[in-house]
Amino acid sequence: MASTEQRFRDIAAERILVLDGAMGTEIQNLKLDESGYRGERFKSWNRDVRGNNDLLILTQPDAVRAIHLDYFRVGSDIVETNTFSSTSIAQADYGMESLVYELNHDGARLAREAADIAEKEDGRPRFVAGAIGPTNRTASLSPDVNRPGFRAVTFDELRDAYAEEVKGLLDGGADLILIETIFDTLNAKAAIVAAEDEFTRRGERAPIMISGTITDLSGRTLSGQTPEAFWYSVQHARPLTVGLNCALGAKEMRAHIAEISRVADTLVCAYPNAGLPNEFGLYDESPEQMAALVGEFAKAGLVNVVGGCCGSTPAHIRAVAEAVKGKKPRVIPKIPERLRLSGLEAFEFA
Repeated sequence: MASTEQRFRDIAAERILVLDGAMGTEIQNLKLDESGYRGERFKSWNRDVRGNNDLLILTQPDAVRAIHLDYFRVGSDIVETNTFSSTSIAQADYGMESLVYELNHDGARLAREAADIAEKEDGRPRFVAGAIGPTNRTASLSPDVNRPGFRAVTFDELRDAYAEEVKGLLDGGADLILIETIFDTLNAKAAIVAAEDEFTRRGERAPIMISGTITDLSGRTLSGQTPEAFWYSVQHARPLTVGLNCALGAKEMRAHIAEISRVADTLVCAYPNAGLPNEFGLYDESPEQMAALVGEFAKAGLVNVVGGCCGSTPAHIRAVAEAVKGKKPRVIPKIPERLRLSGLEAFEFA
């Protein structure tokens, strides 16, 4: 039987794959109050938990599974687990560090159950991407402007937190590991090390997807890297896909995806927000508007995988899937071997 990576690459050679859209947007539509988040199990928890979307894996599993299934049914080939904040570092805000393994295991299980249902319905293969967010701490930057040398987290602390997450995701049935919304490349490197350590322990490697975030119109990540420099920083991980998500809408993301598409000798994945947020923090870009922009990515030969981030819904993903249907996937370029280094900007020794 072909490996997960080979099956994925075989499909990607034939067509553009579709990732899901935002989980948070769909969870907001559930309009859950504090008791809805707590459920029976956590009704006496000693602090507020509303807003801990990952906790719904344990308290509202049917709703989480249904969201995954909705995305599969509108055309997604891949869904992300609802585990963006399922590290001990992020869950410390709620005093729920002890739940991390369970959150990741059950998060992957719910997505896998939805994938199995969808596969039975139409026979198309589906993939579950174990979502690993950046945490709410950064290894490269100080949160205190008066102490530029201070760090709120160490590399080893990040690696250990990510290791627990990766183990739970793989035990629960994730096909891929998606390190996403990367604003600090050092955080991503800790996640890569954690994943590779777990692969070694298991004696089997799962494909890795890596997705950075250009935080504003400066064209750089929060830690200062250009898209090309970011790629050179993570290329050693041999990712199945590399690309960008979040922060920007498709219109603002296009030039940066084009830059990655030019230099990356692997599949390119783009899942922008549904436009830029309005003054109320909401996203106004319609499914048709988003699909037209992402469809142009495909027409220009920039992408192999597309989807949506903040503000996107099943309606957006349905429109995106239709927009890229029949479009030829990006051809992976043959990049000549040279010495390439990365700081904040890329350096190539010709």
